[in-house]
Amino acid sequence: MQIEAAPFPYPFDVSKTAFVIIDMQRDFIEPGGFGETLGNDVKLLEAIVPATQAVLEAWRQAGGLVVHTREAHQPDLSDCPPAKLGRGNPKLRIGDQGPMGRILIKGEPGNQIIDALAPIDGELVIDKPGKGAFYATGLHVTLKERGITHLLFAGVTTEVCVQTTMREANDRGYDSLLLEDCTESYFPEFKAAAVEMIRAQGAIVGWTAPSKSLLAALRNPA
Repeated sequence: MQIEAAPFPYPFDVSKTAFVIIDMQRDFIEPGGFGETLGNDVKLLEAIVPATQAVLEAWRQAGGLVVHTREAHQPDLSDCPPAKLGRGNPKLRIGDQGPMGRILIKGEPGNQIIDALAPIDGELVIDKPGKGAFYATGLHVTLKERGITHLLFAGVTTEVCVQTTMREANDRGYDSLLLEDCTESYFPEFKAAAVEMIRAQGAIVGWTAPSKSLLAALRNPA
C-alpha cells in the first residue's frame, strides 16, 4: 500500500514496517513533570496523544511491529554521554531529583511511557542514552532480524530526538515517514522547521504526512 505524503507518495508493506513512538514519557508530557518544571507548555505535547493513540490502535490491528523509546539512563549515569551531563538547564540536570523522581533515570515514575500509549506484550521498548534511538542500542540489529525496511515515526520532540532518530535511520538505509500530527515540540517554530528539513530536496531525510493518510491506507489497502 502507499500513503499520500510529501514530497511524494510513500509506499510500504506493513510486514516490513515498524511504528516508532519516540519518548512519550510522563516527564515530558504530563503537567507537573520535568518539562513543565523547566517552563515549557506541556499542553502542546499533550495535544498529539489522541492522534498517536489512534494510529497505535490501528497499527496493532494491522499486525505491525511497534517500537517505543525512552530517553533513560542507569542510576549511576555510567551510560550518559559527557556532553549531556555538562549541558542543559542548570535548575535540573540528568539524575537530579525532579517532581516525578530522578530525571531521565530508568525505573523512575517520570521516565515511564504515558498510560495512553503504554506498551503491550510483544512490543519493543528501547531505553536510549542518546537523542537518537540507534545510538548505543541494539535497535538496528533487531529491526534487521525482523526484516524491517520502513519506519513510521511519532513522538517528541520533533527537532531533537525524533529528527535525530530519523537521520540515523536514513543513514542505515530505512525509508522513514513522520506523522505530522503525531509529533510536537515545546517550540512550534522548531517543529515547523524540522518537518520542512526532513522532506526537503526529494525526501532527503524522509517523508511527512498527516495521520489520516496512514489511517486511510490501512482501511483501504491497495
